[in-house]
Amino acid sequence: MSTSTENARLDFCRLVGSEQGCFAPLVLNPLMAKLAEEAGFSAGYLGGGAMGFLTGATEANLSLTQMVQAGLEIRSQSSLPLILDGTCGWGDPVHVRHTIRTAEAAGFAAIEIEDQILPKRVHHHVGVEHLIPCELMEAKITEAVAARLDPNFRIIARTNAARVIGMDEAMRRAEAFHRCGADVLLVMPRNLEDVRVIGARLPRPLMYMVPAGGLRAVGVSLSELSALGFSLIVDPGTPFFAMAHALRQSYAALKAGRTDPILEPASFDAEEKAVHRTIGLEELLDIERRTVER
Repeated sequence: MSTSTENARLDFCRLVGSEQGCFAPLVLNPLMAKLAEEAGFSAGYLGGGAMGFLTGATEANLSLTQMVQAGLEIRSQSSLPLILDGTCGWGDPVHVRHTIRTAEAAGFAAIEIEDQILPKRVHHHVGVEHLIPCELMEAKITEAVAARLDPNFRIIARTNAARVIGMDEAMRRAEAFHRCGADVLLVMPRNLEDVRVIGARLPRPLMYMVPAGGLRAVGVSLSELSALGFSLIVDPGTPFFAMAHALRQSYAALKAGRTDPILEPASFDAEEKAVHRTIGLEELLDIERRTVER
Protein backbone atom coordinates (compact mmCIF):
# COMPACT_ATOMS: atom_id res chain seq x y z
CA MET A 1 0.00 0.00 0.00
CA SER A 2 1.43 3.40 -0.99
CA THR A 3 2.14 6.16 1.48
CA SER A 4 -0.29 8.47 -0.35
CA THR A 5 -3.09 5.91 0.08
CA GLU A 6 -2.27 5.45 3.76
CA ASN A 7 -2.27 9.21 4.29
CA ALA A 8 -5.53 9.69 2.39
CA ARG A 9 -7.30 7.06 4.51
CA LEU A 10 -5.87 8.44 7.73
CA ASP A 11 -6.92 11.98 6.79
CA PHE A 12 -10.40 10.74 5.95
CA CYS A 13 -10.71 8.86 9.26
CA ARG A 14 -9.64 11.93 11.21
CA LEU A 15 -12.10 14.18 9.39
CA VAL A 16 -15.05 11.82 9.85
CA GLY A 17 -14.19 11.48 13.52
CA SER A 18 -13.79 15.22 14.11
CA GLU A 19 -16.17 18.07 14.87
CA GLN A 20 -15.12 19.63 11.57
CA GLY A 21 -16.46 16.66 9.66
CA CYS A 22 -16.12 15.96 5.96
CA PHE A 23 -18.16 17.20 2.98
CA ALA A 24 -17.56 15.01 -0.08
CA PRO A 25 -19.08 16.03 -3.43
CA LEU A 26 -19.56 13.72 -6.39
CA VAL A 27 -16.48 13.15 -8.56
CA LEU A 28 -16.59 10.85 -11.59
CA ASN A 29 -13.22 11.41 -13.25
CA PRO A 30 -9.81 12.98 -12.60
CA LEU A 31 -10.79 16.46 -13.79
CA MET A 32 -13.80 16.58 -11.45
CA ALA A 33 -11.64 15.39 -8.55
CA LYS A 34 -8.97 18.02 -9.22
CA LEU A 35 -11.61 20.73 -9.50
CA ALA A 36 -13.12 19.59 -6.19
CA GLU A 37 -9.65 19.85 -4.65
CA GLU A 38 -9.25 23.36 -6.05
CA ALA A 39 -12.58 24.31 -4.49
CA GLY A 40 -11.28 23.19 -1.09
CA PHE A 41 -13.07 19.88 -0.56
CA SER A 42 -11.30 17.28 1.55
CA ALA A 43 -12.79 14.11 -0.01
CA GLY A 44 -14.71 12.92 -3.05
CA TYR A 45 -17.57 10.49 -3.68
CA LEU A 46 -17.57 8.14 -6.67
CA GLY A 47 -21.32 7.69 -6.96
CA GLY A 48 -23.03 4.82 -8.74
CA GLY A 49 -26.21 6.70 -9.54
CA ALA A 50 -24.44 9.48 -11.44
CA MET A 51 -21.96 7.07 -13.03
CA GLY A 52 -24.89 4.98 -14.22
CA PHE A 53 -26.45 8.05 -15.83
CA LEU A 54 -23.11 9.00 -17.38
CA THR A 55 -22.82 5.58 -19.03
CA GLY A 56 -26.49 5.55 -20.03
CA ALA A 57 -26.89 2.09 -18.51
CA THR A 58 -27.94 3.15 -14.97
CA GLU A 59 -26.36 1.97 -11.74
CA ALA A 60 -28.12 -1.38 -12.02
CA ASN A 61 -25.73 -2.37 -14.82
CA LEU A 62 -22.44 -1.06 -13.43
CA SER A 63 -19.79 -3.60 -12.53
CA LEU A 64 -17.21 -3.54 -9.77
CA THR A 65 -14.54 -3.44 -12.48
CA GLN A 66 -15.99 -0.27 -14.03
CA MET A 67 -16.14 1.56 -10.71
CA VAL A 68 -12.68 0.44 -9.64
CA GLN A 69 -11.22 1.52 -12.99
CA ALA A 70 -12.79 4.95 -12.54
CA GLY A 71 -11.35 5.09 -9.03
CA LEU A 72 -7.87 4.16 -10.24
CA GLU A 73 -7.98 6.90 -12.86
CA ILE A 74 -9.04 9.45 -10.25
CA ARG A 75 -6.49 8.32 -7.66
CA SER A 76 -3.69 8.42 -10.26
CA GLN A 77 -4.22 12.16 -10.63
CA SER A 78 -5.67 13.28 -7.30
CA SER A 79 -4.71 12.79 -3.67
CA LEU A 80 -8.31 13.36 -2.60
CA PRO A 81 -9.59 10.55 -0.31
CA LEU A 82 -12.22 8.74 -2.34
CA ILE A 83 -15.44 7.04 -1.17
CA LEU A 84 -16.71 4.21 -3.37
CA ASP A 85 -20.44 3.79 -3.78
CA GLY A 86 -20.27 0.01 -3.46
CA THR A 87 -23.98 -0.42 -4.23
CA CYS A 88 -24.96 -3.77 -2.61
CA GLY A 89 -21.41 -5.12 -2.43
CA TRP A 90 -21.86 -6.81 -5.83
CA GLY A 91 -23.11 -10.01 -4.28
CA ASP A 92 -23.42 -12.21 -1.23
CA PRO A 93 -20.88 -12.21 1.65
CA VAL A 94 -18.30 -14.16 -0.37
CA HIS A 95 -18.57 -11.59 -3.18
CA VAL A 96 -18.42 -8.73 -0.66
CA ARG A 97 -15.07 -10.08 0.52
CA HIS A 98 -13.73 -9.76 -3.04
CA THR A 99 -15.28 -6.30 -3.37
CA ILE A 100 -13.58 -5.05 -0.20
CA ARG A 101 -10.18 -6.44 -1.13
CA THR A 102 -10.45 -4.97 -4.64
CA ALA A 103 -11.64 -1.53 -3.48
CA GLU A 104 -8.95 -1.39 -0.83
CA ALA A 105 -6.22 -2.35 -3.31
CA ALA A 106 -7.48 0.35 -5.69
CA GLY A 107 -6.81 3.00 -3.04
CA PHE A 108 -10.30 3.94 -1.92
CA ALA A 109 -10.62 5.42 1.57
CA ALA A 110 -14.11 4.02 2.21
CA ILE A 111 -16.93 1.99 0.72
CA GLU A 112 -20.70 2.35 1.10
CA ILE A 113 -22.79 -0.84 1.04
CA GLU A 114 -26.59 -0.84 1.07
CA ASP A 115 -29.33 -3.35 1.84
CA GLN A 116 -31.10 -3.55 -1.53
CA ILE A 117 -31.53 -6.68 -3.64
CA LEU A 118 -29.13 -7.84 -6.33
CA PRO A 119 -29.17 -7.48 -9.21
CA LYS A 120 -30.18 -3.94 -8.38
CA ARG A 121 -33.27 -2.71 -10.18
CA VAL A 122 -33.61 0.47 -12.22
CA HIS A 123 -36.83 1.18 -10.29
CA HIS A 124 -34.83 2.47 -7.31
CA HIS A 125 -34.36 5.69 -9.34
CA VAL A 126 -38.09 6.35 -9.04
CA GLY A 127 -38.42 5.46 -5.37
CA VAL A 128 -39.27 1.76 -5.64
CA GLU A 129 -36.80 -0.07 -3.41
CA HIS A 130 -36.50 -3.75 -2.52
CA LEU A 131 -34.69 -4.74 0.67
CA ILE A 132 -32.81 -7.91 1.49
CA PRO A 133 -33.38 -9.56 4.89
CA CYS A 134 -31.56 -7.81 7.71
CA GLU A 135 -29.69 -11.01 8.57
CA LEU A 136 -28.14 -11.19 5.09
CA MET A 137 -27.03 -7.56 5.27
CA GLU A 138 -25.52 -8.21 8.69
CA ALA A 139 -23.53 -11.08 7.18
CA LYS A 140 -22.31 -8.78 4.42
CA ILE A 141 -21.14 -6.12 6.87
CA THR A 142 -19.50 -8.72 9.10
CA GLU A 143 -17.57 -10.12 6.14
CA ALA A 144 -16.68 -6.64 4.87
CA VAL A 145 -15.11 -5.76 8.21
CA ALA A 146 -13.26 -9.08 8.37
CA ALA A 147 -12.00 -8.77 4.79
CA ARG A 148 -10.28 -5.41 5.03
CA LEU A 149 -6.54 -5.36 5.55
CA ASP A 150 -6.21 -1.70 6.56
CA PRO A 151 -8.20 -0.80 9.70
CA ASN A 152 -8.44 2.77 8.43
CA PHE A 153 -10.47 1.65 5.41
CA ARG A 154 -13.99 2.74 6.41
CA ILE A 155 -17.07 0.54 6.01
CA ILE A 156 -20.25 2.57 5.56
CA ALA A 157 -23.47 0.60 6.08
CA ARG A 158 -26.60 2.01 4.47
CA THR A 159 -30.25 1.10 4.92
CA ASN A 160 -33.22 2.29 2.88
CA ALA A 161 -35.72 0.75 5.33
CA ALA A 162 -37.17 4.07 6.51
CA ARG A 163 -38.63 4.67 3.06
CA VAL A 164 -39.85 1.11 2.56
CA ILE A 165 -40.98 -0.10 5.99
CA GLY A 166 -40.57 2.71 8.52
CA MET A 167 -38.18 4.30 10.98
CA ASP A 168 -38.42 1.57 13.60
CA GLU A 169 -37.09 -1.01 11.14
CA ALA A 170 -34.48 1.43 9.87
CA MET A 171 -33.22 1.98 13.42
CA ARG A 172 -33.21 -1.76 14.11
CA ARG A 173 -31.15 -2.42 11.00
CA ALA A 174 -28.70 0.42 11.58
CA GLU A 175 -28.09 -0.67 15.17
CA ALA A 176 -27.49 -4.24 13.96
CA PHE A 177 -25.02 -3.03 11.31
CA HIS A 178 -23.17 -1.08 13.99
CA ARG A 179 -22.89 -4.22 16.14
CA CYS A 180 -21.43 -6.00 13.10
CA GLY A 181 -18.61 -3.46 12.99
CA ALA A 182 -19.73 -0.82 10.47
CA ASP A 183 -17.67 2.34 10.97
CA VAL A 184 -20.27 4.80 9.65
CA LEU A 185 -24.06 4.47 9.43
CA LEU A 186 -26.23 5.87 6.63
CA VAL A 187 -30.00 5.79 7.09
CA MET A 188 -31.85 7.30 4.15
CA PRO A 189 -34.48 9.58 5.74
CA ARG A 190 -37.89 10.58 4.44
CA ASN A 191 -37.90 14.08 5.93
CA LEU A 192 -36.16 16.42 8.36
CA GLU A 193 -37.85 14.83 11.36
CA ASP A 194 -36.30 11.49 10.40
CA VAL A 195 -32.90 13.21 10.29
CA ARG A 196 -33.36 14.38 13.88
CA VAL A 197 -34.45 10.92 15.04
CA ILE A 198 -31.43 9.32 13.37
CA GLY A 199 -29.10 11.81 15.01
CA ALA A 200 -30.64 11.25 18.44
CA ARG A 201 -30.77 7.45 18.39
CA LEU A 202 -27.78 6.15 16.47
CA PRO A 203 -24.09 6.03 17.42
CA ARG A 204 -21.74 8.40 15.65
CA PRO A 205 -20.30 8.96 13.12
CA LEU A 206 -23.28 9.25 10.79
CA MET A 207 -23.47 9.98 7.08
CA TYR A 208 -26.01 12.24 5.40
CA MET A 209 -26.68 12.09 1.67
CA VAL A 210 -27.80 15.43 0.26
CA PRO A 211 -31.06 15.02 -1.71
CA ALA A 212 -32.05 16.77 -4.92
CA GLY A 213 -32.21 20.51 -4.39
CA GLY A 214 -29.43 20.55 -1.82
CA LEU A 215 -29.49 21.34 1.87
CA ARG A 216 -31.63 24.45 1.34
CA ALA A 217 -34.46 22.30 0.00
CA VAL A 218 -34.36 20.20 3.17
CA GLY A 219 -34.13 23.21 5.46
CA VAL A 220 -31.02 22.12 7.31
CA SER A 221 -27.48 23.53 7.47
CA LEU A 222 -24.09 21.85 7.69
CA SER A 223 -23.66 23.10 11.25
CA GLU A 224 -27.04 21.66 12.28
CA LEU A 225 -26.16 18.30 10.73
CA SER A 226 -22.81 18.33 12.52
CA ALA A 227 -24.51 19.00 15.85
CA LEU A 228 -26.74 15.98 15.23
CA GLY A 229 -23.74 13.71 14.69
CA PHE A 230 -23.57 13.74 10.88
CA SER A 231 -19.85 14.18 10.28
CA LEU A 232 -19.85 12.81 6.71
CA ILE A 233 -21.95 14.75 4.22
CA VAL A 234 -22.09 13.54 0.62
CA ASP A 235 -23.66 15.31 -2.36
CA PRO A 236 -24.10 12.55 -4.98
CA GLY A 237 -25.91 14.52 -7.68
CA THR A 238 -25.46 18.29 -7.90
CA PRO A 239 -22.17 18.32 -9.88
CA PHE A 240 -23.51 15.78 -12.38
CA PHE A 241 -26.79 17.58 -13.04
CA ALA A 242 -24.97 20.91 -13.28
CA MET A 243 -22.68 19.35 -15.88
CA ALA A 244 -25.58 17.82 -17.82
CA HIS A 245 -27.43 21.16 -17.77
CA ALA A 246 -24.37 23.04 -19.06
CA LEU A 247 -23.77 20.48 -21.81
CA ARG A 248 -27.40 20.51 -22.90
CA GLN A 249 -27.27 24.29 -23.28
CA SER A 250 -23.92 24.13 -25.07
CA TYR A 251 -25.04 21.56 -27.64
CA ALA A 252 -28.28 23.44 -28.30
CA ALA A 253 -26.33 26.66 -28.86
CA LEU A 254 -23.82 24.96 -31.16
CA LYS A 255 -26.58 23.39 -33.25
CA ALA A 256 -28.35 26.74 -33.56
CA GLY A 257 -25.15 28.56 -34.47
CA ARG A 258 -25.23 30.62 -31.28
CA THR A 259 -22.53 31.41 -28.78
CA ASP A 260 -22.43 29.07 -25.81
CA PRO A 261 -24.55 30.78 -23.10
CA ILE A 262 -22.08 29.89 -20.34
CA LEU A 263 -18.78 30.07 -22.20
CA GLU A 264 -18.72 33.44 -23.95
CA PRO A 265 -15.92 34.05 -26.49
CA ALA A 266 -14.19 36.39 -24.08
CA SER A 267 -13.89 33.65 -21.46
CA PHE A 268 -12.89 30.77 -23.75
CA ASP A 269 -9.16 31.45 -23.53
CA ALA A 270 -9.38 32.06 -19.79
CA GLU A 271 -11.17 28.75 -19.22
CA GLU A 272 -8.70 26.88 -21.41
CA LYS A 273 -5.84 28.29 -19.34
CA ALA A 274 -7.67 27.39 -16.13
CA VAL A 275 -8.05 23.78 -17.30
CA HIS A 276 -4.35 23.70 -18.20
CA ARG A 277 -3.52 24.80 -14.65
CA THR A 278 -5.88 22.25 -13.13
CA ILE A 279 -4.38 19.30 -14.98
CA GLY A 280 -0.80 20.55 -14.47
CA LEU A 281 -0.06 20.97 -18.18
CA GLU A 282 3.03 23.12 -17.53
CA GLU A 283 4.63 20.32 -15.54
CA LEU A 284 4.11 17.92 -18.45
CA LEU A 285 5.46 20.44 -20.93
CA ASP A 286 8.53 20.85 -18.75
CA ILE A 287 9.20 17.10 -18.91
CA GLU A 288 9.15 17.27 -22.68
CA ARG A 289 11.40 20.36 -22.73
CA ARG A 290 13.96 18.45 -20.65
CA THR A 291 13.76 15.28 -22.75
CA VAL A 292 12.28 15.15 -26.27
CA GLU A 293 11.73 18.83 -27.14
CA ARG A 294 15.26 20.13 -26.75
